[in-house]
Amino acid sequence: MRSFTEAVQNRRSIYALGKNIPVLETEVMAVIERMTKEVPSSFNMQSARVVVTMKEHHENIWDITENALKKIVPADKFEPTKTKLDGFAAGYGTILFYEESDTIYEMQKKFPTYAENFPIWAAQANGMLQFAIWTALEDLGLGVNIQHYNMLIEEDIRKIFNLPGSWDLVAQMVFGEKLKDAPPIEKISTGERVQVFRKV
Repeated sequence: MRSFTEAVQNRRSIYALGKNIPVLETEVMAVIERMTKEVPSSFNMQSARVVVTMKEHHENIWDITENALKKIVPADKFEPTKTKLDGFAAGYGTILFYEESDTIYEMQKKFPTYAENFPIWAAQANGMLQFAIWTALEDLGLGVNIQHYNMLIEEDIRKIFNLPGSWDLVAQMVFGEKLKDAPPIEKISTGERVQVFRKV
């Protein structure tokens, strides 16, 4: 097992995915459940919700997305979009990340002084959860990428899985067998991004 720092360093967007994952589904679910439980949220509101789809259910997500995009992308320009979506469908599963709006609303009522901040804090916590799960799955040897087709597919997915109307879709995380490593990327010097002030 890598150290936390090593796991973070190795987390990248992987788009070449397959279905022959190197771990059991139970290991994948254990990681997702553990991160969902342990990642913090402001005021401990725990508004994030997670739906894990695998195999046929996962492929259905990308069929829905393809049908939605066909309505807005010109037919003569659809082939690159189709190729991209087929790449997602080639993976093993998709994790759907949601925010439970009723929870946020109740916190706004309970703490009116901070009402305008709760949606921001919820988004921050959801981002931390996405990052934690992404990093943990990468540490299992899986390839992962994240997508945001939210409004295009939310209602169709809600109907299929009978999800509550108060669940708002915020991201789709695709995972699967890592067929190819991500290419190198350029990182800005930390000196341009991190400043330190201390008393002498």
